[in-house]
Amino acid sequence: MKRSPSSLSRLDPASIPPEDEGEIGFPPVRSGKRFQFLILVEIVNFAILRRHVGRQRCDVLMADVAERALLAIDGAQVRVLGPAQVEIVAFGEDRDVLAAMLDVLTALFDSPVDIDGERYALDVALGATAASMPHHDDVRMIEEAEQALADARIERRPVERDLPVETARIDRIALARDLHVAIGRSDELFLQYQPKVHVRRQQIASVEALIRWRHPTRGLVLPGDFIPIAEDSRDIVALTLWTLRQVITDQKTMAARGYDVPVFINIAGVLLSDTRFVAEACTLVQHGGAKIGFEITETSVIRDPESAIANLKIFAEIGIDVAIDDYGAGLSSLAYLKQLPACELKIDKLFVTQLTSSNRDPLIVRSTIDLAHALEMEVVAEGVETQAALALLTVMGCDMVQGFLISRPIGLDALLQFFDEGRHLAATSEARVPFARFSGVQRG
Repeated sequence: MKRSPSSLSRLDPASIPPEDEGEIGFPPVRSGKRFQFLILVEIVNFAILRRHVGRQRCDVLMADVAERALLAIDGAQVRVLGPAQVEIVAFGEDRDVLAAMLDVLTALFDSPVDIDGERYALDVALGATAASMPHHDDVRMIEEAEQALADARIERRPVERDLPVETARIDRIALARDLHVAIGRSDELFLQYQPKVHVRRQQIASVEALIRWRHPTRGLVLPGDFIPIAEDSRDIVALTLWTLRQVITDQKTMAARGYDVPVFINIAGVLLSDTRFVAEACTLVQHGGAKIGFEITETSVIRDPESAIANLKIFAEIGIDVAIDDYGAGLSSLAYLKQLPACELKIDKLFVTQLTSSNRDPLIVRSTIDLAHALEMEVVAEGVETQAALALLTVMGCDMVQGFLISRPIGLDALLQFFDEGRHLAATSEARVPFARFSGVQRG
């Protein structure tokens, strides 16, 4: 394997392929290779380095890191994911090659580096996934790598995971049975959190809880595979109450560390007309002493508007924040929108990811922001992955942003570290502009 130079050289960031918006886009399989590896490299102390070396130098820091990775690993394909992460895709004939690659990368960043004549230590976390070829599940592969990276931050060592062998078509009956068992266990279901950042205040306003299921034999089962099954089997009640209990515990842990921000969970439409669920959820929140929010979709209200609106008002009356999720993805109805006791409206990522490449999406997003503000709601843009999209949303007066530019979904321990290090500042500090120029109403 090739070795990199001893100091960081200047490299044009444009020469490193950026992450494709809206998809992972792994390169084609190398002929004759039996394993594919995905390695995520994160500069944990990026925010600290930025304060020391300045914005302009940090703008190319990750490109420098990517260049070193290219030189260190033969045949690797590298791209910068964001202000603090680099993705490496490589192939090998043997599974043990991944461990050797991680050893090389660890040694590469183990000693201080030279940045414009001064020596700085890079605190690097390495998380990786190995998959035997052929495989066709890039989403699960990157989720495994993200979980490995989250573990690496906590354990302070490189962490690698294997992508389970792809199973045949999902057996819905068997999966429903296994999910019912998993809800009663404590070692299969887990939560990850994704922060929502208030752009003007430069603060984390809240976080969204996302449920995950690590099946003992299937590996990581995606929410899109098991949530519909839970809804059909009515296990969605128990699953959501499990999530709510865990979120209450985690929110109180966050508050004890000085980060008392609301945690939002997703509420399936079928639950909004379930009086038993509504009563149990209210009891948990009232006795839990935590700041909780519920995210609901437009279509979940439209299917039974009378019950849904009545129960949402019950939630709001006991202090649960209500957010309208995926706005624009369904059949938007102003008649229902104005009746909902919502404080937030989340623009679907479908419009945000194409914000800078479409002529119509900016018009839709801007009009949605104006509409939400007129209804006294704050706006959250989902799927923010680039500085260009963030800058445009900022100009439009969007209140909050959520997406990979800020953070991927991470575990509680990694979230607390994210809070401690103020990593959100690196992504949003450049977006601050005089908002009064773009909006007739100055919002808090």
